[in-house]
Amino acid sequence: MNKIVNHLPTAELQALDAAHHMHPFTANAELAQKGVRVITAADGVMLTDSDGTQILDGMAGLWCVNIGYGRKELADVAYAQMQQLPYYNTFFQTSHVPAISLAAKLAEVSPEGFNHTFFATGGSEANDTNIRMVRHYWAAKGKPTKKIIISRENGYHGSTMGGASLGGMKGMHAQGGLPIADISYIGQPDWYNEGGDMSPEEFGLKRARELEAKIHELGEDKVAAFIAEPVQGAGGVIVPPETYWPEIQRICDDHEILLIADEVICGFGRTGHWFGSDYYGIRPHIMTIAKGLSSGYAPIGGSMVCDEVANVVNHAGDFAHGYTYGGHPVAAAVALENLRIIQEEKMIENAVADTIPYLQEKWHALGDHPLIGETNMVGFMGSLVMTPDKPSRARFAADAGTVGLIGRGHSFGNGLIMRHVGDRMIISPPISITRLEIDKLIDIALKSLDETLADIKQQGLYK
Repeated sequence: MNKIVNHLPTAELQALDAAHHMHPFTANAELAQKGVRVITAADGVMLTDSDGTQILDGMAGLWCVNIGYGRKELADVAYAQMQQLPYYNTFFQTSHVPAISLAAKLAEVSPEGFNHTFFATGGSEANDTNIRMVRHYWAAKGKPTKKIIISRENGYHGSTMGGASLGGMKGMHAQGGLPIADISYIGQPDWYNEGGDMSPEEFGLKRARELEAKIHELGEDKVAAFIAEPVQGAGGVIVPPETYWPEIQRICDDHEILLIADEVICGFGRTGHWFGSDYYGIRPHIMTIAKGLSSGYAPIGGSMVCDEVANVVNHAGDFAHGYTYGGHPVAAAVALENLRIIQEEKMIENAVADTIPYLQEKWHALGDHPLIGETNMVGFMGSLVMTPDKPSRARFAADAGTVGLIGRGHSFGNGLIMRHVGDRMIISPPISITRLEIDKLIDIALKSLDETLADIKQQGLYK
């Protein structure tokens, strides 16, 4: 077994990384000057870097390590599967036991009527699948003009050409000739920054009804689907007002529009339910899954498809689409074991009864800090919106993200991975986190906010 214990010194690892490794969403030349942080080990909610420093992972990797690090059961399953059947595909009228078993388990834990899964290796690929599937579905139903998919500004659905097009992030669209054709957008349900004088309830209805207006503008005969995350994750943990999702559901039902719930972040316990759709009572036609499906221990994703859509697609001849590693036997076996642990250890139920309300109480108490204008939390997804003036919900007199970056720097320096999106600080810890670990997270977050406030006062940004 090739386990690296005695690794090169940090500086040499940084030099090798800078010479050969291109990082995602990174100005690599700038990173090379600074040097990466090299993570070498993890256990529970704690990471260890190449200098031996321990860091509390408040982001569960990339929103994905739901059951926490160091679960030997998943390593054992991967090892056993590699010995028995390390790889085979599901093309050419073949299948294998891990893919079959995982598809059946997903049908068991998913909302009623979801009995079919098309596997991919991640969320981006799965959303590419969704584009082709919904258009194929409508063509099979004799409505080939229904091609347009409506999404939301500042939504995130991956970084492939299709996934990045479905997402409404302008910074991504500025590179690579995006978006692709037949993708349209409506506003996001971000009351704090965009609600003006409206109540959250009024604003939720307003933003939801933008979907109906967009359908009328484009023509119902041309609109195939609406895609959205139940809670916007990468956009900043934006929790929609309570009026939003019921109205979205009504509009999709009234206008013969497929509803795609992107559950890549929200799925598998992150909201305190198996899926974000369960949390909000949404009835989607397709759910995009990845991340928490394997808790990040192996790359896997997929499109869960409701019975009606699957029946049409399955009887419409060949669906000319698929991935070499879709439903990979090792990844599927790991995902199946991950779901077993979540289910048998009652991780979601225990979190709802104990750690979720405890974390929410502690998190919302941070709203008393002079730097924080709003706190948001659903399950294990939380955000702190920073402002120089609470009553007016004002923005800082600096480029968006300037203060957030300062906050992230203090947080990382104090031993907590807490991300920033613009001037929001966000967390998404493993659902395995304990009360003691929550206390540590909150203590570091508060210390980091204090240090951030002191910095921006000195820079004249808090006034």
